[in-house]
Amino acid sequence: MDKVADRPAGQYDIETEVMFAQGTHIDVAATAAAVQPWWNRTLTEVNDAVVRLGVLEGDFHWHRHDEEDEFFYVVEGRLDIELEDRTVVLEPGQGVTVPRGVMHFPHARGRTVVLMVEKAGVVPTGD
Repeated sequence: MDKVADRPAGQYDIETEVMFAQGTHIDVAATAAAVQPWWNRTLTEVNDAVVRLGVLEGDFHWHRHDEEDEFFYVVEGRLDIELEDRTVVLEPGQGVTVPRGVMHFPHARGRTVVLMVEKAGVVPTGD
């Protein structure tokens, strides 16, 4: 499996600290418009989960989350998620949950804005 350390410097800009406290108004579109791909941040916490915003372009890498499911919801652009047995194509307004332990390889076809919901403490780059 490809590791983040093997990627070119600057390929991923990922932070897991919560950007917006509960009860704070979040302008997802404005936040996404202000950044360049591959940018990934935790917007807020909901119960035992986090909502992450990703601005993506191109390929991520094969990975899995051994203990956490991961929900992807496309806001803008197109995201193809390659699984071991098929590829799921997501357009704006569409989503899919990748079950824990399933290898997946996200491919952003052009600039793509994605909301992800996953268990707090997840390692965004996979296990």
